[in-house]
Parts: sequence; C-alpha cells; structure tokens
Amino acid sequence: MLRKVFILDTNILLFDPHSFFQFGNHDVVIPMVVVEEIDRFKRDVSENGRHARLFSRLMDGLRKQGELARGVALPQGGVLTIALGGDDLPVELPMDAVDNRILSLALKLQKENVDRKVVFVTKDINLRIKADVLGILAEDYQGTDREPEALYSGIKTIEVQTQALEAFYQHKKLGLEALGVALKPNQYVILKDPSCSQHTAMARYSQALEAVVSIFKPVEGLWGIFPKNAEQAFAMDALLNDDIKLVSLVGKAGTGKTLLAIAAGLVKTVDAGFYRRLLVSRPVFPLGKDIGFLPGNIEEKLNPWMQPIYDNIDFLFAVMQKGKKRFHGCQELFQQGLLQVEPLTYIRGRSIPQQYFIVDESQNLTPHEIKTIVTRAGDGTKIVLTGDSCQIDNPYVDSVNNGLVYLVDRFQDESIAAHVTLTRGERSVLSELASHLL
Repeated sequence: MLRKVFILDTNILLFDPHSFFQFGNHDVVIPMVVVEEIDRFKRDVSENGRHARLFSRLMDGLRKQGELARGVALPQGGVLTIALGGDDLPVELPMDAVDNRILSLALKLQKENVDRKVVFVTKDINLRIKADVLGILAEDYQGTDREPEALYSGIKTIEVQTQALEAFYQHKKLGLEALGVALKPNQYVILKDPSCSQHTAMARYSQALEAVVSIFKPVEGLWGIFPKNAEQAFAMDALLNDDIKLVSLVGKAGTGKTLLAIAAGLVKTVDAGFYRRLLVSRPVFPLGKDIGFLPGNIEEKLNPWMQPIYDNIDFLFAVMQKGKKRFHGCQELFQQGLLQVEPLTYIRGRSIPQQYFIVDESQNLTPHEIKTIVTRAGDGTKIVLTGDSCQIDNPYVDSVNNGLVYLVDRFQDESIAAHVTLTRGERSVLSELASHLL
C-alpha cells in the first residue's frame, strides 16, 4: 500500500498529543506554524496547556533522534517532519491567518507528492471546507473507527423457550447453554417467550456463575423513585450492586440517568452506610456563550454550574417529604459530610476511598480526563458516569471520541463494570417530544 502524507492541525495535537503515533507506517507532517501556535498554550493551567507541554516534551525526545526538518522515524514505520513554507493562496485567504498558512503548506506538499495521497487532518469544520475548495483532501481525527450508533448498549433481547423461562422464574437463574448466545460480563438481558409476547423476564449475565440471574428490584424504590421501564430497572440493578465498581449510563435528556444515580447513591450512603460519602461532580462547560466573571467566593461562583445536580437532589428530598417517610435535610447531609457536590477542576492528584462517586455530563470529558478520574478511585469506591454523547459542549470532543464513549468501549468486557444505554425519555411528554422533533 502506498504511504500517505498526513498533515496535522493544532487542534488535533491539543486533543491528543500522541496523535502523530496513530497513523501507522504513513508519514506525518506538522507545520511549523502549528508548533508556534501550540507554544502559546504551554503556560495554561487547562487541559490544553497540559497537552501543549506534553507535545513539546515528545518533540524534544524525537529531536534527539535526528533533525525534525529532515524527518525522524516513528515506531510504526512512518516518518515525522516539521515543515516550513507554503504556496501562495487566492486573495480571499490572507497569509497572515494561521489556518491559511497551514493550507498553503498542504498545497505545496500536494505538488511535491503527486504520486501519494496528502491528507489534512483537523477538527475545525470550516477549515475542512476551505481545504475542500482548494482541492485538499481533509478529514477529522476520530481516534476510533466506531460510529456512534455502534456503541455497546449493555442490553440484549433473547428469545427462549417457555420451559426455560419458567425455570428462570423458579430458580432465579438460567445457564448460558440454554440461551445459545455469548454475553459480556454484567450485560443485561430481556428474556422473551416467542409464543407469548407478554411472557418476559429481566436478567443480568453473571460471568462467575456462567448464567443470567434475576436483577435486584427494590420494593420501596430508590428514595421514592421507581423504574418506569426496563432500562431504568437495569440501571438501578447496576447502581445498587456492590460488586460492580464502575457503572456508565448513556442516554438522551430526560431518561433519568442523573436522578437514578443520585437516588442510588443516597440509598447506599445515607440509608445503608455502605459508602462514607456521596460525591457528585461534573465538568464546567457552559451551554452557549459564557457569561464571564462571576462574583463571590468559590462556592458562589460554582453554584450556577452545579445547579442541575442540586435540582435533582431537591426533587428527591421533595419526593421523600411528600411520602412522609423519614428523611434527612439536604443541608444536614452536607454538614455531616455525607453529601458533597463539587466540580472536576481540582480532582488531579486526589485519592477517593470508600465513596459513591458520580460524574455527571461526562460526555464533555476527553479520554485522558476520564482516565484521570477513574484512577482516583480508592479502596471501596464506586464510580458512576452519566452523559448524553449527542450533547457535547466541549469543542475538542464529539459524539464518537469523547471520554464516556471511550470508557464504555474499553470496559465492556470487564467483570467489575456495567453499562446501560437508556433510550426512553420519562421526564415529561413535552421533553420527549422535544428530544425527537428538535
């Protein structure tokens, strides 16, 4: 196969500093203007700043192997080059713009490699459009070849004979040989009788028992919350199972991801005392234009960002109060240290033992940030990640390469992890209609 030439944009390297290692035996070109642009981020305390510094260290290590301007061999057989110059562009594209200078270099490389395919890789959609107009092949950097709809759902429907289904009802489990299919650890199953559509059962595959077992259904619900569909019932089982240390819930707005996670966390922390604290967190990303500086102390500044979490907590306490059941006041739980709500900003370097740790809106995290969070888990900690991979506010990730999707893909075969995709909106009729129509 003829080796291609891949030209990388700044946003690719800020998203994944190791990206130039991901092109196999093809050649990779980084424009000098990209190196200059990355240099402006090196003092930032954000994830971009960390990635900019890491990229510089990687380049410095390669520099010791040879001259970057002439090309340095990469482990997979390709060659990395940092290139200068470029061809003239039409007057509509002034050369004082960094993006246009990258395009000019791409045109130059096209002329120098007439027998090879030159590909410009960028996450900037408008830049890909401009490249196309100039006759430059442009692609996005996915980091994976998976499509969003191919994401592991965590749920499978299986048809079984009436006798097998009756045996499951009687013994609360059914051997894998009776199903005739392979299942992943903690995969949820809907057993259906083909002779009677109403004859069904819900189960979870136990790798240790090599059988599907009946899921746990709390008689009193979770703080007054009861599952409204099979997906929510599966989510409850995963959230309450102490042997499952990592749970991921993916679904559109209104499917109950965050509410179920917080309710389960309150049950396991406040009622059962199995965990020392319920810690709820989320990344700080605005919807729309940022309103800028917020006055007050750190708690007052963060309150608008954490309000969606408080809304769910307030709803749960209202349900408990309406049911006239014994409940703790929200502020009482905060004062006792049983409940803590905070942003993810300062999580690096922490160790979080014996806690029920919920990360909301985790689709806005990069794969590296997800790794940073999960590796904070100390002994006895359970981590729950919720999010909608179609609602992305982080400009450096999308529905395919965000950290939540990355985690689901990597942990689907692990016995201490479970995943459930929720598709049915239960917030309100209006919410569900808006989800489909808008």
